Amino acid sequence: MTAPPAAELRAEGLGVRAGGATLLDAVSLAFAPGRVTGLLGPNGAGKTTLLRAVAGLTRPSAGRVLLDGADLHTLTARRRAQRVAFMEQQADTRLALPVRQVIELGRTPHRGRWPVPGNSAADAHERTVVAEAVAAADVGHLLDRAWPTLSGGERQRVQLARALAQEPGVLLLDEPTNHLDLRHQLGFLAAVRGLGITTVAALHDLELAAAYCDEVVVLLDGRLVAHGPGAEVLTSATIGHVYGVDVTVERHPRHDRPHIRWNGLLHERTSP
Repeated sequence: MTAPPAAELRAEGLGVRAGGATLLDAVSLAFAPGRVTGLLGPNGAGKTTLLRAVAGLTRPSAGRVLLDGADLHTLTARRRAQRVAFMEQQADTRLALPVRQVIELGRTPHRGRWPVPGNSAADAHERTVVAEAVAAADVGHLLDRAWPTLSGGERQRVQLARALAQEPGVLLLDEPTNHLDLRHQLGFLAAVRGLGITTVAALHDLELAAAYCDEVVVLLDGRLVAHGPGAEVLTSATIGHVYGVDVTVERHPRHDRPHIRWNGLLHERTSP
């Protein structure tokens, strides 16, 4: 599909506190425009908190988020939604909407408060954007289904189509492969990689991150541990420190990416 210009997204000294706990601590990152960044770390590392902060949904207690140089949290909700799409882990609704309408909801930020009836140019653009989003997410066969009848994996792909219908410059994905079988995991990430949108995806599978992400970010206890190309970041020392797992990192036999072989659990996390 035709992507809008990839946006530049930065976090500067980002901190988030809630209930007396520090969820993010002075995280500074620059996400490469038009590239896919994998967000890694164990449960509770701060991945979802970081995504919600850079989506403008959680206001930081320290630092700031910059979108193309502008403070994200000073933008209106509508303006943010025109530039940033956030796909959550679990999207649910009690409304029995057809899938087609769920995807079309992605156009809401771009519609005026009082749409002009009979605006053929605007209508044609909307139809084109939605059709391209449907094709990119491979959900054309689901358009007439009701949302509640979909499986978890089908919902993930429909939510990707809805997010793409927003025409975002930044795409934020929280565990996007969580409900997908292996074939659809690979297809989903290949489709995302081909979009040319600045993308940040929280993932648990290190092999998928190594295969499909241009860069990876590793968090632990709300702090930044490492950031860079997967081949540099996904080392046995870093994985042992962050996950407490003994691994051997090799080169994949068919492509120039890290291949991670699990050997067993460590009794405690190691030093990086």
